[in-house]
Amino acid sequence: MTAVLPEKYTVRPPSIEDAQALLDLVSDYNTSVVGFADYTLQDAEDQLTEPGFEPATDGWLVFDGDRLAGYAAVFGKGDHSVVDADLVTTDLAVETYLLDHIVRRTEEFARSYGHSSVQLDAVNYRADTARAERLSSYGFAPGTTFHRMRIDHTGPVVAPEVPAGVVVRRGAYDEASRRAAHAVLNAAFEGQFGFTPRSFEEWQTAQENHSAFDWSQLTLLEVDGEAVAMLASNDQFVEDEDCGYIGRLAVLEKARGKGLAKFLLRDQFAVDAAAGRAGTILHVDTNNPTPALGVYLSVGMQAVLVMEVWRREVAA
Repeated sequence: MTAVLPEKYTVRPPSIEDAQALLDLVSDYNTSVVGFADYTLQDAEDQLTEPGFEPATDGWLVFDGDRLAGYAAVFGKGDHSVVDADLVTTDLAVETYLLDHIVRRTEEFARSYGHSSVQLDAVNYRADTARAERLSSYGFAPGTTFHRMRIDHTGPVVAPEVPAGVVVRRGAYDEASRRAAHAVLNAAFEGQFGFTPRSFEEWQTAQENHSAFDWSQLTLLEVDGEAVAMLASNDQFVEDEDCGYIGRLAVLEKARGKGLAKFLLRDQFAVDAAAGRAGTILHVDTNNPTPALGVYLSVGMQAVLVMEVWRREVAA
């Protein structure tokens, strides 16, 4: 049975016009937990216009009078075997109501895409132990842990030497380059927690919708004419942290162990430092089957924030 809200609340789908209200809500919550907003207006606008997100069915705003008291949304990619949930509120009645709607919509996704069940993921700051306990009581279990890694740039960073036999392609301005990057990404991340392969068209649309990204920020590495590694950076953390951000770093299994990931990292550090950025940020799954965390630590990055993914299997 879906939870019922007290009569003082009203509910409606979100729209792009709600971006500022969403920013205020998320910033207040994040500041109360981790001490800073960790969110921008650009983030809110991108979230509300994410390709494939249908506000009428996939998002909810709960108001207490004119005050936004809660927000929730579900996002599916590819075959929707994994669905991501966002939920922000400090009102427990609103939280329960929104969780019920998230699960109900996830059940609908499972039926629509022909799955007997799908995995529903929700991210929670490790510092918010009270919410973690509530997620557990609602049927979620710990899935994995992500660390936000950062390295500071206090001056110029020397660009690394290109590894022997490697060709660096900067920018993906044509379809062939984009398809090559997409193929590397899907192959390198296959089987990793929470990763759902997307068609080239869906992936390209998502990249172009992300206001902090443009195709000049994608780098490909080729060996013998074949793309074997890619890095996609963006400006997601420029406004609030004055940092470059590595959104994706992928190396094909057959090309690992040759220093390509470290080269791409150090190359991006040099790019960000030359642009006057205070540092470079990325996120890493600490349960990644590849030794990614060790690679990031070895080039001088340090963990600055910990987030946990809580997962619930939802039957159709």
